[in-house]
Amino acid sequence: MADQAGSSSSHLEIHLEQEDDFDLIYGADSGWVEARTHCDHLASLSSDLAHIPTPNSSCNRCQHPSENWLCLCCKDVLCSRFVNKHMLEHYKQTTHSIALSYSDLSVWCFACDSYLDAQVIQQLRPAHETAYILKFGEAPPFWTVESSQMEDKDAKDTSRSS
Repeated sequence: MADQAGSSSSHLEIHLEQEDDFDLIYGADSGWVEARTHCDHLASLSSDLAHIPTPNSSCNRCQHPSENWLCLCCKDVLCSRFVNKHMLEHYKQTTHSIALSYSDLSVWCFACDSYLDAQVIQQLRPAHETAYILKFGEAPPFWTVESSQMEDKDAKDTSRSS
């Protein structure tokens, strides 16, 4: 009986540790951010986002070689707020609000103060895909809404038949 009690309490401790790990990985303290799937500022995007400067481009103002962003409205390459803040200044001067990071290929909307999901927002795909190809030499692994919906449907069908 004592063995069973010890066994169940250690099971409880493991379960609690797993919950704590889950919170660390996916909770508010994890740094995980949910990218927006809609943005009201997409009308300002450049009409030709398939032709962009290369990801190794330096900041157009200070020539800093890294931590640079591509303005998706006018295609200027400017450094991040962690360098000399030239992209942030550009937004404040021009209201060009959407930019792509050449560091991690994330897309940020300054007006929304949020990351944007370049895989879901169709207007962002040309810039994201071109930047990915220029950076990695291959096309990005995009998922589609249709395949995601099919997986959800398959999961529901499986749970109904169980």
